[in-house]
Amino acid sequence: MPSRRNFLAGLAATTLAPVRGWAAVGAPDYLAAALFPDGSYRLAGLNAGGDILFSLPLPARGHAAAAHPHKPQAVAFARRPGTFAVVIDCATGAEVKRLTAPEGRHFYGHGAFSPDGAWLFTTENNYEAGDGVIGIWDTASYTRVGEFHSGGIGPHDMRLMPDGQTLVVANGGIETHPETGRTKLNLPTMQPRLTYLNLSGTVLEQVELPRTLHKNSIRHLAVRSDGLVGFAMQWQGDKTQHPPLLGLHTRGKAPRLLSAPDADQSRLQGYAGSIAFAGDGETIAITCPRGNALHRFTVADGQLTGAFALEDVCGLGAGPSGYVFTTGTGLVGELVPEPRISARPDCQWDNHLVPIRTSA
Repeated sequence: MPSRRNFLAGLAATTLAPVRGWAAVGAPDYLAAALFPDGSYRLAGLNAGGDILFSLPLPARGHAAAAHPHKPQAVAFARRPGTFAVVIDCATGAEVKRLTAPEGRHFYGHGAFSPDGAWLFTTENNYEAGDGVIGIWDTASYTRVGEFHSGGIGPHDMRLMPDGQTLVVANGGIETHPETGRTKLNLPTMQPRLTYLNLSGTVLEQVELPRTLHKNSIRHLAVRSDGLVGFAMQWQGDKTQHPPLLGLHTRGKAPRLLSAPDADQSRLQGYAGSIAFAGDGETIAITCPRGNALHRFTVADGQLTGAFALEDVCGLGAGPSGYVFTTGTGLVGELVPEPRISARPDCQWDNHLVPIRTSA
């Protein structure tokens, strides 16, 4: 573990800087994992119009990725409970390093860089203890140098806040163990939390849902430029219930939960896949692949402004005029303000569309 002084050096003065270096690979707007017709799993860089600018091989199915803030470099993570992450030089296609989770740990499919790109943080499961941890990796050599507690069980998504000094973590609350695969071991007692930590691991704030919603696993995150956090949830309770799957949180305040009218909410099967703010930050949307739906809400009043039918839609990111989405059937489209298909590449997109630039 590096000294606190070395670890925090320079962080107080840094902010989210504009991405430099990605022009070398065509200035992609997003990263996404996909299955290609030859059976290979690959990480692709694509623009908002759905053009694939590069695709690079992965050793197995990927989930999400983290884009380096300055270099044309990405870290692609295995789908939970995978133990690999691949550092890829997107300009050359070379594998820079393959990260392996330490013994007793596995990755949860997400990670985030520090503002200067010197550190990579990864969400992990300490599965013998049934606890969540955040791994710390020195990106000069991609060596693991330490870890700290995530503030809960089952940390899934994680984002760097606009202050450049705080991580927000979606602690889903679900305990798993590799010996039982993706089986959920603690549903009666699960306790999801939205946790804010500084970059040395100190918990700054914890947010919990009402007790009646303790089976609503907080899974994925979006962060607006003013620090408003959106979180998408996956319901683990009675399937005859149709609770909210979208929340908004401002630090120091209670969360706001947003829901569609029951006729629309009941079609979602209790599962939100991805979440994003629009480019102007005025609306927020979730994708619901099990319900074949994309729901859009206004942030100011929390009202549903669109419920769109899209088969197996999951990947979602801010677009030039609204949103860009991907589907498991291979489509890339824009929501501007209605769905419009932009491209149909010959692949099956996986869960997430990871923005390289922050526009909200």
